[in-house]
Amino acid sequence: MKELEYPFDSAYIMKKRRSMKKTLISDGTVRIKKKIAVLGGSTTSDIVSIMELFLLNSGIEPEFYQSEYAQYWQDAMFPDETLTAFAPDIVFIHTTNRNITAYPAASSTRQEVSELLDNEYSRFTQMWQSVKEHFQCPIIQNNFEMPLFRLMGNRDSFDYRGRERFISRLNEKFYEYADSHDNFYINDINFISAQYGLKSWSNPSYWNMYKYALCFEAIPEFAFNTANIIKSVFGKNKKAIALDLDNTLWGGVVGDDGVEHIQIGQETGVAQSYYEFQSYLKAQRELGVLLTVCSKNDEENALTGLRHPEGALKPEDFAVIKANWENKDRNIIETASQLNILPDSIVFVDDNPAERAIVSAQVSGVSVPEINSVEEYIQTLDRSGFFDITTFSDDDLKRNEMYKANAQRAMQQAAFGNYTDYLLSLDMKAEIGDFTPMYLQRITQLTNKSNQFNVTTKRYTPAEMEAVFESGEYIRLYGKLIDKFGDNGVVSVVIGKKANDVLNIDLWIMSCRVLKREMEFAMLDELVDRCKEQGIKTIMGYYYPTAKNKMVKELFGTFGFDKISEDENGSVWKLEVEGYQKKCSVISINSD
Repeated sequence: MKELEYPFDSAYIMKKRRSMKKTLISDGTVRIKKKIAVLGGSTTSDIVSIMELFLLNSGIEPEFYQSEYAQYWQDAMFPDETLTAFAPDIVFIHTTNRNITAYPAASSTRQEVSELLDNEYSRFTQMWQSVKEHFQCPIIQNNFEMPLFRLMGNRDSFDYRGRERFISRLNEKFYEYADSHDNFYINDINFISAQYGLKSWSNPSYWNMYKYALCFEAIPEFAFNTANIIKSVFGKNKKAIALDLDNTLWGGVVGDDGVEHIQIGQETGVAQSYYEFQSYLKAQRELGVLLTVCSKNDEENALTGLRHPEGALKPEDFAVIKANWENKDRNIIETASQLNILPDSIVFVDDNPAERAIVSAQVSGVSVPEINSVEEYIQTLDRSGFFDITTFSDDDLKRNEMYKANAQRAMQQAAFGNYTDYLLSLDMKAEIGDFTPMYLQRITQLTNKSNQFNVTTKRYTPAEMEAVFESGEYIRLYGKLIDKFGDNGVVSVVIGKKANDVLNIDLWIMSCRVLKREMEFAMLDELVDRCKEQGIKTIMGYYYPTAKNKMVKELFGTFGFDKISEDENGSVWKLEVEGYQKKCSVISINSD
C-alpha cells in the first residue's frame, strides 16, 4: 500500500487507519502469522494499531498481546496465564526515559551514580532474562531518548551527575548487551526522536493527559521503525536494488552530454550529492545488498558512465547490468530471474516518475520509493527500512561475489550442449553435516529468507533454531556447496523430527542460487544415510502451498516418494528407506 511507504503522511495514517486495515486484510495477500507481546511502560494501544498496518503491508499478519498500563516489568517477570497461553513469537518492551526510576542528584557522589546506573541496568537485565526463560523468543527493547531539558545546560552531557550523560551511559550498557546476546534487538528511538525533533516528540502534554511517552503525531514514525525490526527478524527484507543511471546515479544524460560532462565527484554541490549517494550504495553492497542496473541506455554508454574516475561505483560492483531499450518492468523481471530471487525482493530506484509508475503497476511486490532531489535520495532509501539488519553473517559479506560467480556459471553453461557435462565441469563439492554453532546464524537466516524452495514454509527464530540444535529428537542437515567459481556458502537446510522409526520432515529449504545443480539430491542421499544409521525406516514429506513455493509442489515426487494424500492444504508423501538408490551423480559429498 503506497500510503504506508516512506515518506508517508502520518496524519493521514492516523485518520484512515481503520479503512486502511480493511483494505489490507481483504487484498488476498498470503501472510505469515506472528504473535507479538507488547509490554509497555506507557500507553500502547495506538502504537499497536499503527504497527499492525505496517506489518500487514510487509506480509506479516500480527496478533497482539498488550500489558496493562505500566505493567511491563510485572508481565515480564511474572507472566500470568493469559500471556503464557499467548506464547509470543516476539516480545517488544516499550519503555522510554519516562520509565527510568531514578536519576542522579546534584549531591550524588561518583560511586552513588555508578550504583544507581547498575541498579537501573540490572532491573532491565533481570526482565530480559525472565522473558528468555519463559518464552524463548526474540526481544525488542527500546533504548532511551534524550531528556527534554538539561538541568546543567551543556555540562549535562559530560558531568557524571548529568541526566543526559546518565541516559547515554545506560544506552551504552543496552548496546553492549545487544552486541553480546543473540535474539535481542534495540529499537533506536534515540535516533528516531532526534530526527523527528525531540521538542515535539517529547511534548509533556501527551504524557500528562494520555500517558503517551511520545506525541500522537509521531506514532507512525515510531511504529514504522519498530515494524522494520520485526519484518527483518522474520525474513521480510529486500535483497536487491535496481538502479537507473542518468540523473539517478549521476547528474545528466551520459549518451547526450558525454561522460566528461555528467555530474559526479567533488567539483559542485550537485556532483558531490551524486557521489555521496553512490558511496552510500557501495556501503550497502558491502553489507550484502545486491546492486543491479536497470537503465534505458546503450550498454557502452552505461559502462562508460560507471567507469567515471570520480564515481564511487564501478561496473564490477553490480551483480547484473541491464542497459538497453527494453521496458524497465521486463528488465526487472529478467534481473530477478538471473539472480534467482523473486521480483518482490527488489527495490527500484529511478528519478523518472513515469518509469516508477509503470514498474509499480506491472511488477507485483517490487518496492518503488518516491525520490525527488538527489539530496534526499539517501534519506529516502535509508529511512524506508528495506534492508534493516537483525542478523549479519559472513555469507552476507560475500553475497555479491556469490551472485557474480553464478553469472560466470551461466556463461559456462551456454558453452555446453549436454547439461550433465556442464554440471560435471563445475567440479562441485558439497559439505553436508549436522548443525554446528559456526553456521547456526546462517541456517536460521536461510529459513527466514527462502520462499520458493521451501516445502513446509516453516520459519524459525534464533531461539527456536537453538532449541532444535540442542534436541536429540531431530535429524538435522546443513549443506554447503563449493565449485571452481567459488564458495556458495550454506545453501540448504533439512530438519526432520523422529517418531520411533519414522522421520517427519519439518523443513526442507534451499537457496535458489543453486537450483538445478542436484544439491537437493545430495541432501536427500545424505539424509537417507543418516536415517539408516539411526534405525529410521520411513521418511514422511509434507508440502504446504503458498503463493511463492509452487516450484516445489512435486519435489518429493522427483525424490521417489509416493504421494499418500493431497487436498487444498497441501500433500503428504512417503519414502521407504530400504532399497533407496542414491540420486546425486555430479557432486562430491564430504559428510561429517
